[in-house]
Amino acid sequence: MHIPIKRSRDNKILAGVVGGLAEHFNWNPAIARILWVIISFTPISGIIAYLVLWLLMENPE
Repeated sequence: MHIPIKRSRDNKILAGVVGGLAEHFNWNPAIARILWVIISFTPISGIIAYLVLWLLMENPE
């Protein structure tokens, strides 16, 4: 199962997940990364969510 959002090829630091989400929703990638780090410190682990999205998102072409 894949979601129709692609990982970013250009806005990528680790795997392009947050960059891909930022490109899909027309967000600023830097702000999206800052929000992702803040979310990672909450009880709902952003690290696990990142890994799951990495597996579900399509590869950049």
